Parts: sequence; C-alpha cells; structure tokens
Amino acid sequence: MKTNKLLFITLTVFCLSLVANAQRGARIGYIDMEYILESVPEYKEASTQLEGKVQRWKQDIEKKQKEIDLMTLNLSNERVLLTKELVEEREEEIKLKEDEMLQYQQDRFGPNGDLMIQRRQLVQPIQDQVFNIVQEVAENKKYDFIFDKSADVVMLFAAKRNDISDLVLRSIDRAARRTQATTKKEERQIEQRDGLDLEEEKEVSKREEAIEEKKDEREKIMEDRKKQRDSLRAVKKAEFDARRNRLLEERQQRKDSILDARNNRNGPPSGGEEGDGGQ
Repeated sequence: MKTNKLLFITLTVFCLSLVANAQRGARIGYIDMEYILESVPEYKEASTQLEGKVQRWKQDIEKKQKEIDLMTLNLSNERVLLTKELVEEREEEIKLKEDEMLQYQQDRFGPNGDLMIQRRQLVQPIQDQVFNIVQEVAENKKYDFIFDKSADVVMLFAAKRNDISDLVLRSIDRAARRTQATTKKEERQIEQRDGLDLEEEKEVSKREEAIEEKKDEREKIMEDRKKQRDSLRAVKKAEFDARRNRLLEERQQRKDSILDARNNRNGPPSGGEEGDGGQ
C-alpha cells in the first residue's frame, strides 16, 4: 500500500515537472495589427477616401437637421396665426423630415450601415493576408502562440524581441513588389534582394493562391450581404413612401372637407327668394 502511494506521488511530481518544463519552453510572439495597418500604403489611402465620404455624410445630416430646425422655428413663430388644421399639417411635414433624416443616419452610420460595411471591406483583405503570414511564420520559426497586441487580449508586458509585426510587414511588402513587377528580370531582382529561394517562392505562391481564393469567397459574401441590405432598404423605403402618401391623402381629404363645409355655409340663396327680388 505504501509502495503504491509512493509510486503515485512520484508519477504526479514527474508529470508536474514535465508540464512546468513545457510551459517554460513555450515560444510566444505577438503582432500589433494597428501598427501594421497604418504602415500599409493601400490601407492609408483607402482610409483617407473613406474619411472623405464620412465627412460628406455628416454634412448631409447637418443640412437636414438645419432644415428641420428652421421648419420648427417657423411653426413656433406662426402658430398663433394658423388654424388647427394648418398647424397639424406643418407638424406632419416636420415629422416626415425627421424620419427621413433618421433613416439616412441609420443607413450611413448604423450597425449595418455603409460606414461599418466599408470599414470591414477595407480591413478584411489585409487581415486575411496577415493571418496567412502569421501561420507561415509560426510554423517556420516554431512559435507556440502568437497574439494580437491591439486586440482585446490584455498584455501586461510584451518584450520587443517577441514582436513580429515588422516581419509580417516585410512579407506584405514583398508580395506587393512582386505584384508590381512587370518583367521577369524585375521579378528575379526582387527575389535576389529578398533572399528568396525557389522553395520559398513556391510557398509564397501557394499562400497567394489561398489568399485569392479567400478574397473571392469574401467578395461573394459581401455581394450577397449588399443585395440583402439593398432589399431591406427597398422595403423600408416602400413602407416610408406608403406612409407619407397616406398622410398626404389624409391631409388633402381634410382640406377638401373643410372647403366643402365653407362652400355649404356660404352657398347661394334659395330659388323663392330670387323670385321675390325680381318682382
């Protein structure tokens, strides 16, 4: 009994030692995705263009808000001079304008709006490229874990020697220069400058093919989402137009009813009274 207990303790200590050694020997690296994105020229250029769109959308919203504020101010100043029907008509017009502005704001800046969609489209290709490069680096350099410093992972300390962001950027730069090469000579010069051998070039080609396949899949997904979003917008617009037309029809009916009532009150005298006047 004592022998079995001693053996169990010995095995437990041995297993714990193995685990501790494995943990001490783990190789860990990290990247800073924000730093990588800011260092890619295509991303910076596209970000600038997107920011221009955002500013135009904000200006459109401000313009719509100013129109609503002016309509509200005018109604407030003229309310005492207007009939109840005219006040309700003005209020309906203001409400329609507010609905239009809110819908425009939602389409541009909402959770599924143009801004979020275009940001995903902008970041996704580079993220996919970084992901594939990180997989390759992890296999070649024997990393056990690679984290993203800019993500939600809390990193209380990170030694600079474990930062492979520049290594990823160099791989992205090599891929961009190979794409821009126009002659075989230029391609050979790039290969020599980067120290790529034939086997590495094959691996790069495979990686690029995989990236292209993922890119096609992503574009198809984005196209399907766009069709779905356009369809939802068309339904919302149809509902909005129908409600607007209904309100306009109701308003016109009230106008016609008021006009008929006034005409009846101010109608011509009866026929008998006209005869007496002729005699």
